[in-house]
Amino acid sequence: MPVIAGDFRNGVTFELDGQVLQVIEFQHVKPGKGAAFVRTKMKNVITGAVTERSFNPSDKFEDAYVERKDMQYLYADGDLYYFMDTETYDQVPISKDTLSDNFRFVKENDIVKICSYKGSVFAVEPPFFVELVVTETDPGFKGNTATNTLKPATLETGAEIRVPLFIEPGEKIQIDTRTGEYLGRAK
Repeated sequence: MPVIAGDFRNGVTFELDGQVLQVIEFQHVKPGKGAAFVRTKMKNVITGAVTERSFNPSDKFEDAYVERKDMQYLYADGDLYYFMDTETYDQVPISKDTLSDNFRFVKENDIVKICSYKGSVFAVEPPFFVELVVTETDPGFKGNTATNTLKPATLETGAEIRVPLFIEPGEKIQIDTRTGEYLGRAK
């Protein structure tokens, strides 16, 4: 089913010149003179590049269906990371190059979203929030309760983030994987 530029909405994915694009922003413009057009800001879902372009409202594009599937992270072997489909138990190896920087917050057995287009995996999305144990950090000192002072800490996945001074090794904390920020102690 074709996608028509005049029907663009945020989140619509379509194919243009072999690229898979997702509409981030759109604006219908009707100038006093001349034909109407659709000003569009789009993101290439595979490379992440953002571009702007204007289209005629009657322009047609091929619909691009991006599959997002929940899979369980099993283990890493060299540059290959193995994921299992929890319904079929099929294992899928994915190259380290495909993984984003925030994959450092994923530990074995976590459920992640595998994004693919026409069978080709282009992204692995970890959950937005994870709970991880702090394995290494400098000890806090009694009375050291400054709220905006941070220190480096190593997590059970090997990732390093900055945490408040009162966090001790062995504590479980919450992290926002999109920003890599400490959110609080896990409950």
